[in-house]
Amino acid sequence: MAATSQDAAPQPTPILIEKRFPLELSQTIMTIRDLYDASKQARWDPNADIPWSDLDVSGLSAEVRRAAALTWSRRSWVEYTGLPETPALLIRFCLEIRREADPKYFLAVRNTEEAWHVEVCHSIAEAFGGYVDAPSNDSYAALFNQAYSKQALGADTFLDGYVAAHCALEDGLELELWRGYLDNATDPVVKRALQLCVEDKERHAAFGWFYVEKRAAQWSESDRATVAGALARHLGEVEFKGYHCAWMAPDNAAAEIVAAEKITTAAGLGALTPEAEATIVTNYLTLARIKFAALGVDMPDVPVPAA
Repeated sequence: MAATSQDAAPQPTPILIEKRFPLELSQTIMTIRDLYDASKQARWDPNADIPWSDLDVSGLSAEVRRAAALTWSRRSWVEYTGLPETPALLIRFCLEIRREADPKYFLAVRNTEEAWHVEVCHSIAEAFGGYVDAPSNDSYAALFNQAYSKQALGADTFLDGYVAAHCALEDGLELELWRGYLDNATDPVVKRALQLCVEDKERHAAFGWFYVEKRAAQWSESDRATVAGALARHLGEVEFKGYHCAWMAPDNAAAEIVAAEKITTAAGLGALTPEAEATIVTNYLTLARIKFAALGVDMPDVPVPAA
């Protein structure tokens, strides 16, 4: 009588060979290790290091207070969107075999700084009259539901391309815009808050550029094309839809925010006019194309929307 499946000898369960652990923790990218050390030394407390009690809004009109609250709420939406990205990136760096240790250290502290930025934006919005949870326009609101963490962990995502688009290009653009907000701010409390955030964002942008510069020598032509595609997608599908600059939103979807930011700018509360932002974006993208060209990447010349 033939043996049944129940009579067959049990087969051993194969044990997969884990090659990722122990993690490689030796120092290999000293520029990024220096950023990690600088972040530890520059630690600050949003509650203790910003003189919130000095923020006097009593002399501002209701229109200005509403505008400032909406302006800083929009910044919170951007910060909230990116907050889950860093732990996902950290996990991805740990999952991939032979990824360098220095980015892992840096990302561990970057997330704390991003949380402080969320708190700052939210606190300023509250001080001027109340945080706004989401855009009133549903199509514009969808822009702030980017699944960054899912993208970073996606098996089909080329990690170097993701870092190029989000940690170099995007973080670099955000830095230049925030520098502009800081330069325009006249209120001392808002100026202090912006200054602290900008110092962090300088390290965040530097991390992205340092990493792609380190990795570029290993890229194949296919890798470079993948990086270029990631850059083009981020610009066309995120930035030029109004993610950082509300006036770029198609069909005037963010008209209310654009109007609020003009009032916030005039009041010296840390914002810029669309024309000023357009200049910053154009100049930064020109510089970014030069830097990526030096790495062998042909960054697409996607037209900047008109302000």
